[in-house]
Amino acid sequence: MAKEYFLPRNDAAKAIKFTTFRDNVGPYVATFGLVPADVAAQALDASYFTSMRSLATTMVDAGRQWNAWKDIVLTGETGTEPVLPAKPVGFPPSVAAGIVTRFLGLEGAEVAPPDLNTVQPAISALATGGVVKITWGWGGNSAFLDMCEIQVDRGVGNGFVPLAFDTTPNYDDNQPYPAAPAKWTYRATYRVGDHRVGLWSADASVMVG
Repeated sequence: MAKEYFLPRNDAAKAIKFTTFRDNVGPYVATFGLVPADVAAQALDASYFTSMRSLATTMVDAGRQWNAWKDIVLTGETGTEPVLPAKPVGFPPSVAAGIVTRFLGLEGAEVAPPDLNTVQPAISALATGGVVKITWGWGGNSAFLDMCEIQVDRGVGNGFVPLAFDTTPNYDDNQPYPAAPAKWTYRATYRVGDHRVGLWSADASVMVG
């Protein structure tokens, strides 16, 4: 369960944390299985909190000025009534209370582990630019798997042989194309530690050469 002490304790540092997350999370939404609507809501929270904190500081300063003006009015000294602070143009729309709770909840509810006997990668292969691009993903189970083992059959009578043990989705097979046309076939399975788990993917074939 997420705990609030992972966040800085002062508001200025919290604002930096919120905006840093907002400005950098984009490329990792799919990788970590984040809900896009939650990420969008966090962006609104970050913008509002940062602007609201700045306005609150302005209000505090204005309070000091108005207290000083109050004393001037009472004692008869000369002076000018302070200007009342207002929300700047473009101030972000208000958000519901609970910014910290929503931020800490972005990691989502605790997920039950999958049945490691039935997990199965889905792969595809595309020959382009002199390489074969193999697409694969974690199927939402990245927290429970360590790597993807990819094998290839290049149609030369050896059957499937090891190609890669990949820990980051997608892989480029840089083996030079043969002079004559050939069919290369790929398959993949997941691994946890030193052991294969689950099922082999369906074969993905591509013509090269």
